[in-house]
Amino acid sequence: MALSGASAKSPAQPTSSGLTRVAPVLGISLKLGSTLMFTIMMAMLKMAAETVPIGEIVFARNFFGMFPVLIMVAWRGELALALKTSRPLSHLGRSSVGISAMILSFTGFSLLPLPDATAIGFATPLFVVVLAWLVLHETIRLYRWSAVVIGFLGILIILSPHMGESTVGNGQMIGAACAALSAVFAAMAMIFVRRLCETERTTTIVTWFSGSATLLALLTIPIGFAYPDQAWVLPDGDTAFILMMVGLAGGIGQILLTQSYRYADASTIAPFDYANMIWAVILGYVLFAEVPLPEVLIGAAIVIAAGIFVIFREHRLGIDRTKARRASTPSRS
Repeated sequence: MALSGASAKSPAQPTSSGLTRVAPVLGISLKLGSTLMFTIMMAMLKMAAETVPIGEIVFARNFFGMFPVLIMVAWRGELALALKTSRPLSHLGRSSVGISAMILSFTGFSLLPLPDATAIGFATPLFVVVLAWLVLHETIRLYRWSAVVIGFLGILIILSPHMGESTVGNGQMIGAACAALSAVFAAMAMIFVRRLCETERTTTIVTWFSGSATLLALLTIPIGFAYPDQAWVLPDGDTAFILMMVGLAGGIGQILLTQSYRYADASTIAPFDYANMIWAVILGYVLFAEVPLPEVLIGAAIVIAAGIFVIFREHRLGIDRTKARRASTPSRS
């Protein structure tokens, strides 16, 4: 892999090797920076979605987000290696699933308050556990199954204000369904990444996803994949700037995420994914005057607790997800 784990001269004193070094505070700081950039990206896409269809936003996210990633890869002297692969169909499959997750996620964020859509996205690690059992035939024991069940109960609590006959509009019901379905597709993308990590470099996975997802997004030109359906439009200057910033924020977030795993292991960094909820509440209130409902906060707390339990349980069992987390592009990113 392009990024190897830190080596150690002795068990007591780990030292750096090559591109990595042990600096957990720096790793956590980079991780928090990535969550902030991803949340800023989602806030800007909510603004753009008022006049631009989702498919066009997905294209902007991948096209403009590709440039920071390519700059990082070129700076590390791995551009030629990043483009080289013996598994193009696997990359295409990962990109197809990933862009489906992105379209559904962006639709959810465009129709729901920022904290609500963020909280529903926390279901992804739970679906990963289920799919790892179904597809990869991993052994999932009682502790993790219990955490998954409890986490899904939390998701149902988050969804409850948006489903069925209530004061919430029909658009929010559709948004909640899209956000939940995007978590399933994002988990499927993670399964693809796990398999690709067996033979592919991290930079290869990230570069191929950015390029192929950009091309796949062009297929949405006639219909836009918006709610309601709308073909692509020619944005004005302000909207074009917002679309560019959506992509750049996502690309920078991906770089910060990738770099964070050079300084600390997955079990240290992964729980800080849930800082997204803090940023979502703050930006949702400041930018959109959104105040999360009590059900959303309670459900999010339950899902976060279940997710953190799964992370630490997997670490205790010696299941290292560092490569997959580093190479993945979450649906919201």
